[in-house]
Amino acid sequence: MTSRELVKRTLEFQNSSGRVPQDLWTLPWANNNYRSELESILSDYPPDIVQVPDSHKIYAQKPISSGNMYEEGEEANDEWGVVFKNIQRGLIGEVKSPIVTGEDWDDLSRVHIPEELLTIDTAKINEFCAKTDKFVISSDLVRPFERMQFLRGTEMFFCDLALENPGMLKFLNRVHDFYCALVELWCKNTDIDGFWAMDDWGTQRTLLINPQTWEKYFKPKYRDYVNIAHKYGKKYFFHSDGYTLDIIPHLIELGFDAVNLQIFCIGIENISQFKGKITFWGEIDRQHLLPKGTAQEIDAAVRKVRSAVWAQGGAIAQCEFGAGANPANVRQVFKSWASR
Repeated sequence: MTSRELVKRTLEFQNSSGRVPQDLWTLPWANNNYRSELESILSDYPPDIVQVPDSHKIYAQKPISSGNMYEEGEEANDEWGVVFKNIQRGLIGEVKSPIVTGEDWDDLSRVHIPEELLTIDTAKINEFCAKTDKFVISSDLVRPFERMQFLRGTEMFFCDLALENPGMLKFLNRVHDFYCALVELWCKNTDIDGFWAMDDWGTQRTLLINPQTWEKYFKPKYRDYVNIAHKYGKKYFFHSDGYTLDIIPHLIELGFDAVNLQIFCIGIENISQFKGKITFWGEIDRQHLLPKGTAQEIDAAVRKVRSAVWAQGGAIAQCEFGAGANPANVRQVFKSWASR
């Protein structure tokens, strides 16, 4: 069974092979600080999921992005025209200053809708998909909540949401229309296996916004993305940090195939109710266990996750090798999953 087949069977709760798919997330920080350890882990536990590499995502029209978001002291522009400032090498920077400042969203002259992203070389992407037996996920993604924060600034955007600012709502729909076109392009014209969305919705204890506001303004948008992907036979994945328990039933209802959530922040005891209903795309606690845990604690955490969610599917062995992580603990995560 190939990696592609293994992941698909896992997502569909038809994996009786005994092997759980593997997927290691890495930040440049890991390569900068632990290159040999990272290479060894990837060699011993090769990922079953890969993203389309940038070298195969060629644009007929070059995006306006520039600079390196992971380089300390550097300012970098993203494809929308937002400037990020970096203060720690190997981690992504933060927005230096929002570019939408008018109270009524009347000045959008500095916002660039990145139509260039819709000019990808689909033949080049399909060539990559044909040459691998891995499960291939898109390198582009949608993030309506975070995108609006990047453009407006978190505080002002939250005020706009609370006040239901008409200008904000109109532009949010414009962002959504662009993302629908992006999902359609990838899912209709390329041979990827899955697309994904990424919005960080949680604090340590609750959602960042009222759950009813999430359901009113963002749930319908995610529904559109998932429906487009499924129309073309693609799987749809979702990532969010923080405490997101309130929206998991909605993510299941919408038809997301896999979710990457901070399940140790949410509480393993709280996710067992979703066993057999959705696949948990990791993870293992990166706030405490990966930096400071013992091998025994890592093994116990993996066993707890498997017990809570595995039902001939429902789990992907994933963790993030990011800032502060102990490489020995990252290795132990995959060793423990492989030994179950």
